[in-house]
Amino acid sequence: MLNLTENQETQETFSKQVPKNLSANILYFILNVIIGLFLVPFFIDSLGVASYALVPLATSLTSYVNLVVQSLNTSVSRYLTIDLQRKEFKKANITFNTALFGTLGVILLILPFVVLISYYAPSFFDIPTSQENAARILFVGVIFSFLLRAWGSNFGVSLFAYNRLDLQNLVNAVNILVQVSLIILLFKLYSPNLVYIGLAYLIGAAAALILTIIFSRKINPNLKVNIKDFRRSKVNEITEMGGWVVINQIGSLLFLQIDLIIVNKLFGTVAGGEYSVVLTWSIMLRTIAGMLVGILTPVILTYYAKEKIDELINISKSAVKLIGLAMALPIGYICGFAPQLLTLWVGPEFAKLSLLMVLMLSHLAINLPVMPLFAINVAYNKVRVPGIVTFFMGIGNFLLAVIIPYLTGWNYYGVALAGAIMLTLKNTLFIPWYATKVLGISRTTFLNSIIPGVVAMVLTGVVSSLVVSYLQISGIISLLICGILLTAIYLSIVWEFGLKPLERQTLESFIPIKIRSRVSLEAKCDR
Repeated sequence: MLNLTENQETQETFSKQVPKNLSANILYFILNVIIGLFLVPFFIDSLGVASYALVPLATSLTSYVNLVVQSLNTSVSRYLTIDLQRKEFKKANITFNTALFGTLGVILLILPFVVLISYYAPSFFDIPTSQENAARILFVGVIFSFLLRAWGSNFGVSLFAYNRLDLQNLVNAVNILVQVSLIILLFKLYSPNLVYIGLAYLIGAAAALILTIIFSRKINPNLKVNIKDFRRSKVNEITEMGGWVVINQIGSLLFLQIDLIIVNKLFGTVAGGEYSVVLTWSIMLRTIAGMLVGILTPVILTYYAKEKIDELINISKSAVKLIGLAMALPIGYICGFAPQLLTLWVGPEFAKLSLLMVLMLSHLAINLPVMPLFAINVAYNKVRVPGIVTFFMGIGNFLLAVIIPYLTGWNYYGVALAGAIMLTLKNTLFIPWYATKVLGISRTTFLNSIIPGVVAMVLTGVVSSLVVSYLQISGIISLLICGILLTAIYLSIVWEFGLKPLERQTLESFIPIKIRSRVSLEAKCDR
């Protein structure tokens, strides 16, 4: 069970909040899946594969423009969470205002580069001549929207620190709903155009910013915007940690975002569009894992703030194992049913990408479960070494992504293979080991926690492939029925044989109290 506080009343509040966060994350994820699966074929039908490829390309560029701000926010989250949990509100206000005005300064410095990147994007990327001006406006709108949300996330840190991830998800849901509604409305009223996508992103970000400020003031009235609380000494403290997080982020982007740019440059926009189709599923799976990790990150930081190190270690071990088992099911299912999913989703002409899907997704069974371990590095302010390792291995991934297609002629399959190799090496050889070094525990602690998820993914993928071989899966209904049956069987086996009693208790603590009470009452009545 999760136990974060000495105060019984606060503990009960936390226990009630965790299930709310999980429910909100699940609902937001479902919204993302529905919109994501709808938008890709909508964009392809409206704009064509080549023009559609520019949309994920623009969003991938925001990751590079935005990495400095987001890295500083990671550092701020660490310091502000600890200050607020210890009720040191004066220090919290200094941290908040230093970050708020410091981030604003960074964004103002970045803006000229945003304009230059957007203007010269058609010269760097393979963009049709007729789409050049529209592409420029798309890039400006998307990048500006990310910078706006990045600055607004300083207000959102209060929601993170007080574990109100349900409100964070509400803000994110408003952002995406405004985006999608405006895109569809403008496409229908006028005509499909990349310009409207950039405009919709910008308006959605503005709506999310306003809502974040409102929620922040309601949840944490102790924080006040006051430039007098800006401290240069605090800037050094934040940026020292944030600087190494930047290095880590650059390395991560060289793993997770560089592949689409390489495919676009080496093989053209059509290949980039096809690669983006499969990349959508990878992003979706990463979103699921991020959703689960997002629930646990405030917990890990709070354990550290309250010096409950044994509990921190136990929850980290459980998190790695549980996320691995949770992700094994969708990864194995998607890989096993890849041709059918692609055919029903975007058309039979895309079924040829099923091998690419297996190549891009299967290694995630290893690489997603280790995500909670980065919170340990942040809590202990041990981000320098991971930053350096991630940066240099990211460069290695970039070089390998260029070399493998050149030597083998495997095109974007070679790019995907490079990412799978380098990311898996980093997340099996270094990340689990370094976390154990920081905590001072056995080197194999987290590796042992990864193994169950990998085994479960392989078995799920094999079973899914066998189902496809023996049954005719030709429609969405049959695909859903197979998915429901496999999920029921999988969950039953994992609950019975894959979890320890403490892990079952941890999972039960994420179930809303009303449901837990009802199930417990029904169980007593059955007796």
